[in-house]
Amino acid sequence: MANRDEFESTKSKKVTDAKDKEKHIPLAELMRPKNLDDYMGQNSVVGDGTQLRHLIEGDSILSMIFWGPPGCGKTSLANVIANRMKGKCKFIKMSACTCGVSEVRDVVKHAKNELAMFNRRTILFMDKVHRFNKNQQDSFLPHVESGTITLIGATTENPSFSLNSALLSRCRVVVLSKLNPENLGLILHRALEAKNIEIVENDDDMFRLTQSRTISREGLNFLTNIVDGDARSAINTLQLVIEGTSDRQHIDLDQVKEAAQRSHLLYDRSGDQHYFMASALQKSIRGSDDNAALYWLGRMLKGGEDPTFIARRLVRCASEDIGLGDPSAMSMAVAAFQGCQLIGKPECDVLLAQATVHLARAKKSHEVYSALNNVYNRIAEGELPPVPLHLRNSNSKLTDQLGWGKGYSHQLDKVQNITYLPEELKGVNFFK
Repeated sequence: MANRDEFESTKSKKVTDAKDKEKHIPLAELMRPKNLDDYMGQNSVVGDGTQLRHLIEGDSILSMIFWGPPGCGKTSLANVIANRMKGKCKFIKMSACTCGVSEVRDVVKHAKNELAMFNRRTILFMDKVHRFNKNQQDSFLPHVESGTITLIGATTENPSFSLNSALLSRCRVVVLSKLNPENLGLILHRALEAKNIEIVENDDDMFRLTQSRTISREGLNFLTNIVDGDARSAINTLQLVIEGTSDRQHIDLDQVKEAAQRSHLLYDRSGDQHYFMASALQKSIRGSDDNAALYWLGRMLKGGEDPTFIARRLVRCASEDIGLGDPSAMSMAVAAFQGCQLIGKPECDVLLAQATVHLARAKKSHEVYSALNNVYNRIAEGELPPVPLHLRNSNSKLTDQLGWGKGYSHQLDKVQNITYLPEELKGVNFFK
């Protein structure tokens, strides 16, 4: 009897220890899907009938690079594969932020032993693989090529720029999209079920009898929209509001807003979003859409972008897209740039807004921009005739004898009658 009591006590202690351990694990980690049926939001990649799903279900895992924005499910998909291959392959999870080539060599060494002794493959999941420089990435090549390891990399950066072409040729790039609010709602619904919290359609429903805590649908919808497709951010914010209102039976919209008061704008000043939004800003100005241009400017500023970077783009826009259509645009853009340097953040935001709207509303002209490109194209053709002798400054008797400067006049009534292009380019007009 004593032994049974001791067994029950030990079992109870293990359950308690497991629950205590879970308290310290973020909710986003606890809610990671275990299988493809629980994996949400990437139906075009792993939905029914897709090639990747067929490969995963057939246990035919190839070397892959998962590319997508933060919180779209790259690590979760790797975990699904790890659970699927449990017992069939050895799965090792690493991050390029915390390891180097020496750690990769150790993995390869153990992978060779696993393959030789147990005929068991090794899958190496390298999170943030773009953090490895090109030389470090080369350490994967021979082992991926030989099949010693199957590499699954995850990156938020464009693989075409951040990864070696040799590595890309050995891996399949899987593009994951930003999650939409509907998919985020399904993910948060699972998290709420795990926390025994019911969703009510409006705050008035909170008065109904229920043993569970409740959250308003309005608050939940607000959360799915503000996180910009980042499931991890959505779940972390949900955990914050749940724990921050533990003394309340109902969670309303205002409490969700309070928990989400820090900016959830997705913006990486050194990554793809940096260039995506800069491109959107310039294209909106080019398209004379002042409303959209102001929106992208606001996204960049609220995302923490350097105002002088934005100002430099505006100066470029003033010349490239507006040019001679409105010469005052250049003065406005340069003044905004100098103003940003003078007063800095946050006061310079209105300067940039004023310049952005002015450029968007200005008359557009590509005359100079197109003419310059025509010049570049002619130069690229490889025919580079020398400067005509009469356009060269003569600075010695020898150059006088060679004819440098001969026939050139500084008198304004005569400069119009002189040819300035080489003879080989006679008649060429770059403005047409």
